[in-house]
Amino acid sequence: MKKITSYYRLKDNRLTDLYRTLEISYPKFFKMDRLCKAGFLASEMVFRSLGEDPQTPKHDTALVFMNSSSSLDNDMDYQTTILPGNYYPSPALFVYTLANIVTGEVAIRNKIFGETSFYISSGFSAKELIITAEGAFDGKGIRRVLCGWTEYFKDACDVLVMMVEKDAAEGLDFTEKNINQIY
Repeated sequence: MKKITSYYRLKDNRLTDLYRTLEISYPKFFKMDRLCKAGFLASEMVFRSLGEDPQTPKHDTALVFMNSSSSLDNDMDYQTTILPGNYYPSPALFVYTLANIVTGEVAIRNKIFGETSFYISSGFSAKELIITAEGAFDGKGIRRVLCGWTEYFKDACDVLVMMVEKDAAEGLDFTEKNINQIY
């Protein structure tokens, strides 16, 4: 049975304050959009709770995130830079107009070499999260999946990131009931 060995729930939108409190040294953080920062910080908390060094390669780990707004929060910021009469397109904003950038940043920071995926769903669904995580476990050599719901839209932060492991001795069973209770 697969088990949730660690999780972190983030609903606070004061992301830079949390970053500074954690004393993380990752200068790219300040260039990230809010969605990316939220997923990055929740992932950081999960890895820290497991006592893992971000510099240790993780060939046995895949990453699967979901949300319902994709990168719309940042897309709206970017849209204002290309309006007639206010035209000043920002490459710094444009780079974050894809939701999968958050999985890339988390994978880079934590040296995750398994599959990384970002799915868009109509809303939080423990069942869909289990299905997508199970698909990631089908990858060669994958025994862990960092997965969760990473939503940031209009200053509302709604993030749950979990480490799910095959054959873990301890943890919560990876079931809809347990995920819904955590969420």
